[in-house]
Amino acid sequence: MTQDPGTLAQETADRLAGDGVGAVVAAVVGGHAEIRGAGRVAVDRPDTPGADTLFEIGSVTKVFTALCLARLAVAGTVDLDEPLAALLPEDAVVPSRGGAEISLRHLAMHTSGLPRLPKGMFLRSLLRPGAPDPYAGCTARVLLRGLARTRLGARPGERFQYSNLGAGLLGLALARRAGTDYASLVRREICAPLGLVDTVVNVEGDRADRLAQGHDGDRRPAPPWNLADLAGAGGLRSTATDLVAFVRAQWDGPAGPLADAVRLTREVEHPTGPSSWAHLGWVGHRPDPARGGHAQIWHNGGTGGFSSFVGFGPEQRTAVVVLANTRTSVDAAAARLLATLQREHAAPARP
Repeated sequence: MTQDPGTLAQETADRLAGDGVGAVVAAVVGGHAEIRGAGRVAVDRPDTPGADTLFEIGSVTKVFTALCLARLAVAGTVDLDEPLAALLPEDAVVPSRGGAEISLRHLAMHTSGLPRLPKGMFLRSLLRPGAPDPYAGCTARVLLRGLARTRLGARPGERFQYSNLGAGLLGLALARRAGTDYASLVRREICAPLGLVDTVVNVEGDRADRLAQGHDGDRRPAPPWNLADLAGAGGLRSTATDLVAFVRAQWDGPAGPLADAVRLTREVEHPTGPSSWAHLGWVGHRPDPARGGHAQIWHNGGTGGFSSFVGFGPEQRTAVVVLANTRTSVDAAAARLLATLQREHAAPARP
């Protein structure tokens, strides 16, 4: 018997809130979504987070950045294979290797050869409990100065190497070409066409009352992350309501240039393993391919006080959105829920 998606979403939210502070989970099947919340918006506030509670979504932002690239490529404003250097100031120095330049495509697919973090930043600075925003000093000037002193770990286009620096530079470069800032670019190219009213870089006005408090792994309040000019790597806040609309656009979006851009993000593909690959922004894998496992397209995110996951099964038109106000990963619970929805809503095998 098919399990009720709302019940599955509530059970997942309850488990995550029990392990952390609060969580919101959406289970999407075709055109229908069930959104459930559990726990608290903060350890000292009894309110339960819901569909319109704002969370930092961390690296899920990268999917928005990549879709902005696809939108501008469809419009002819940029080319996927255009060098990054062409979108930066004339005096910017962009490293190359083996005669290959870093292109916009490379940045969106993490095949640029750039390191994970900007020059001078270390992974331990991201993991230190209670530390202030480690990206606060990542202004365009600092990023470009560090870029000039960066050595690539591989020839651009050669191999997948996850890079916050690369995704942030992509957002910076696209905004510069479009003559605006990153927040305005996302609002114009994605949020306005899809009707996303709460996907923002800066939380102001009445949205501030709906913003969850982040917490570290010990449930202590954690300061927000803003990412400065590296916002394209992880600076967005959003809600389950907006992210459901965003993920449904992957199979049921409005016709026209946005639909063309969505298709472009998934037409571009780079293998990362025997049963895994990277798209523009998204990553994908097929669990247990020997037994006919269903393909999953997804991205996760994490900041000092939040964790997130957005994933979907393109063949079954199912999706999962998970948002938590604790930095503990939600990936395992989200992937299990997505696999359950895919299994229960897969088309019957043909005789």
